[in-house]
Amino acid sequence: MARDAVTLRDVADAAGVSIATASRALTGKNRVSKATTAHVRQVAERLGYRVNVFGRALREGTDGAVGVIVPVISNPFYGQLVHSLEEQLGAHSLELIVADSHGEVDRERDRLRMLVRRRVEGIVVVPSNATSSLDALVEAADDVPVVQLDRRVEQAPTDFVGVDNDRGIALLVEHLVSRGAVHIALVASDDTTSAGRERRAAFEREIARRGLPVHPPVLDNFTLEFGLAAAGTVASRSPLPDAIVAGDDLIAAGLITGLKRHGVAVPQDVMVTGFDGTMLADVCDPALTTVVQPFDQIAAEAVRALLRRTQDRDAPAIYSRLAPALRVSMSTSPAPATPPAPAAARAQSS
Repeated sequence: MARDAVTLRDVADAAGVSIATASRALTGKNRVSKATTAHVRQVAERLGYRVNVFGRALREGTDGAVGVIVPVISNPFYGQLVHSLEEQLGAHSLELIVADSHGEVDRERDRLRMLVRRRVEGIVVVPSNATSSLDALVEAADDVPVVQLDRRVEQAPTDFVGVDNDRGIALLVEHLVSRGAVHIALVASDDTTSAGRERRAAFEREIARRGLPVHPPVLDNFTLEFGLAAAGTVASRSPLPDAIVAGDDLIAAGLITGLKRHGVAVPQDVMVTGFDGTMLADVCDPALTTVVQPFDQIAAEAVRALLRRTQDRDAPAIYSRLAPALRVSMSTSPAPATPPAPAAARAQSS
């Protein structure tokens, strides 16, 4: 391997650590033990790797970090997204500063201003509101490159990277119809966020396109608590819908638990689907059929957009939608029939 062709990934692979850990070890950042730091640096020296000081392609005077603002850090979706972003940024020797807006526009503005004062290389932000976040985004983008992630404010002159919500909802409705569902209800976020708006609009288009009955949606926000409360609303309807499309995995998890409390079995009485493909989908009982977002691809595309913007602040804005995938599980599949007991066992019990 040519010495000038050695990358941070090569060092990480040879040292048996993640790209983010290798980056921290080589740049002297915290959260890496002395032993690991020494090991990674020895490997880098042996391979002939030299830290790529990315600042040559950035504005002078920055601190080698990128700010990331999410609405609710406790949401597993954002935890997984931040993890993927850290790996991608680490490949460019960039650190991550995470801030939580708590879904509040005023806090979001404060976090954006804080990161600008910290002289970060750029900011990746999940806007808390589809309209009210505009002024703060425009203000921040005047000082540093900004990429909107997952959600967007249409009027903001920034790059955007997210999932194809239309495709994700279409996959869910198609799957439920294939399972025999005719009456399908939506339990999702309201129009506060672009994700809520887009998923609701996509659902309504799919229902209309297929000529299926229209059911009043139950709308509030992307939280477990809302899913629990919405279960009572759904359970009180007569007849029950055949299936429910939840706006995300958190709502779906709340729905499944809440429906059980109301004596409604999933999927025997009503099928339930989620959206995002988080770890919640696996720990739900039954396991959740959901649309899986390509976390690593989304993070990689967001970092590419950010790096491009640092090199050309006047480049046309990127608008990137990545395709999700459907993962089918037990929340839309009837439980397998209990096999008949062996003849010997039947004879013994009679």
